[in-house]
Amino acid sequence: MGLVPSTPDAAPRPLAGRSVALIHEWFEAAGGSEQVFLNMAELVPHADRFVLWKDEDAPADREFHESWMAKTPLRRSKALALPLMPLTWRTLTRKKYDYVISSSHAFAHTVKIGDPEQTRHLSYVHSPARYVWIPELDQRGANPMLAPMRAVLQAGDKRLSRHVHSYAANSREVQARIRRFWGRDARVINPPVDVDYFTDAPPEVRDQDRRYLLGVGRWIPYKNFDLMIEIAAAARLPLVIAGGGPEEENLRRLAARVDVPVEFEMRPTKERLRELYWGALALLYPAVEDFGMIAVEAQACGTPVVGWARGGLLETVVSEETGFLLDAPDPTAYADAIRRVSSLSAEATVTNAQRFTTQAFQANMAAWLAEQE
Repeated sequence: MGLVPSTPDAAPRPLAGRSVALIHEWFEAAGGSEQVFLNMAELVPHADRFVLWKDEDAPADREFHESWMAKTPLRRSKALALPLMPLTWRTLTRKKYDYVISSSHAFAHTVKIGDPEQTRHLSYVHSPARYVWIPELDQRGANPMLAPMRAVLQAGDKRLSRHVHSYAANSREVQARIRRFWGRDARVINPPVDVDYFTDAPPEVRDQDRRYLLGVGRWIPYKNFDLMIEIAAAARLPLVIAGGGPEEENLRRLAARVDVPVEFEMRPTKERLRELYWGALALLYPAVEDFGMIAVEAQACGTPVVGWARGGLLETVVSEETGFLLDAPDPTAYADAIRRVSSLSAEATVTNAQRFTTQAFQANMAAWLAEQE
């Protein structure tokens, strides 16, 4: 599960006195990869921060240098912007840095600033671009018409990242993808989760009756929120769907067809999300996730996870102890597992989440960076 956590406050800041550029794809305020990027920025506070573009609700107290794409309609269409991203990362700035650290889930790891002989390029990878390399897991790239473009993007993705000196992966699942697709080794550093915040809820939140199933995340096809509605119907239990995204209309239509209550929580605050976790009988996660920070947040609240036995959940959930992981996305099988969640220990579930704290991430990241000096 990565490196052994230590106390980051006792050590000096990594890369102090060195010029550093921090790179992230595009900044969407509510995303898990953005949480990683902000934690990286806290660890190296003197670094310049670059993104392709940022949402209007990005943190106002942080300075972000945006690319030329931010001034074009491309910022509203990732699919159209995708072929131009590698070129953009190669023409981002003329400023030179001692270190360039990318937070990558598309092409940010191909960024090239300065002379590779003088600049050390490091990349923290959330996943090689799913819609380019594994479209079977992400329908956004599954159209057969896109196959020729995928082949071109795959070749460019691999060729344009040869200058990266060291990779870190957010999970063993992603570590294996990096080895498979790029032929490179990577160090596993699990992402930061604010475990203490979710565990240390006020008494009125902790004392709720657990009475509904919960789904959390972006409402996009590969997250399988439609399947969650089927699972709730099979289990004969209410469902709360928290988040937002392009699938909203379709999900509301599906929800109207089942005979169990389905409630939509639009873009809940962190505080409201903690309340939802504590009131849930179980978190549903029938998707293949790269890591799955949401699953850790739920466990930090003592909420078991019922999900698919693939991807990052194999690393964050202990099946039969902190949840149940199933071999197939079958609603009936999920309903059967949900009936058994009362046998699981909430204390063990919370303890499991403690492996993925913000403190552990920063200690492990600091150790990785120190080795590059």
